Amino acid sequence: MTNAISAATPQTSQQTSRASLAQNFDTFLTLLTAQLQNQDPLDPVDSSKFTDQLVQFSQVEQQIETNQQMKQLLTNQNAAATGAAIGYIGRTAQVKGAVTPLTDAGAQWNYELPQFAARVNLSVVDGVGRTVFEAQQVGQTGKQAFTWDGRDLNGQPRPPGNYRLKVEALDASGEKITAAISVRERITGVDITAGEPTFMTNSGQRSFGDILRVLE
Repeated sequence: MTNAISAATPQTSQQTSRASLAQNFDTFLTLLTAQLQNQDPLDPVDSSKFTDQLVQFSQVEQQIETNQQMKQLLTNQNAAATGAAIGYIGRTAQVKGAVTPLTDAGAQWNYELPQFAARVNLSVVDGVGRTVFEAQQVGQTGKQAFTWDGRDLNGQPRPPGNYRLKVEALDASGEKITAAISVRERITGVDITAGEPTFMTNSGQRSFGDILRVLE
C-alpha cells in the first residue's frame, strides 16, 4: 500500500501566499506613509480609502487562513477514511457491480428487482463481450441470487477470468425493469495514491460508495 498524500504542498502554498501578502502589505504601508507626508494640507486624502484598503488586506488574510483550515480538515478526513478502509482488508463485502471473477466454485451475483418481473433474462458475458451463458426466470421480485457453474451453453468449462452478468427484466406489460446488480468480493488491499481510498479486489478497484455491506 502506497500513500501519496503529502502535507508539504498545502503548507508550501500557504507560506508563499502569506509571504506575498506580507510583502504587498509592507509596500502599501510605505506608500501610505509617503502619501501622508506629502499630501496637500488643504486637500487631505480621504481616510475612508485607506480604511477600505486595510479591510481588503484583512479579508485576503482571512481567506488564506480559511483555505489552510479547509485543507487541514480534508487531510484529517482522508486520514480517517484511510484508517477505516485498512480495517476492511481481508474481509468479504457486497459491492455494486456486475463483474466478478470465475473461480473453482463458479461465479455468483445478486440482483434486486424493484417490482414484480414477469420474465427475467440472465446473460453471462466474457471479457470481450461474448455471451457465454443464458438463463431465463419467471415471476420474480425483490432480492435474487444467481450462481453460474462456469460452463457455457454447450456444457464446456470456461477459462478463469472476469465475467459480467446482464439482467433484462420485463413486467407483465413488457416494460423494462432496471435491476440493481451486486457481487461478493474479498478486499485484498487499499489504494490511497489518488487521495481518497479505494478498495482493491480480484476484479479491480472499488470506491467507498460501491460498498453495500461488509459480510465478514
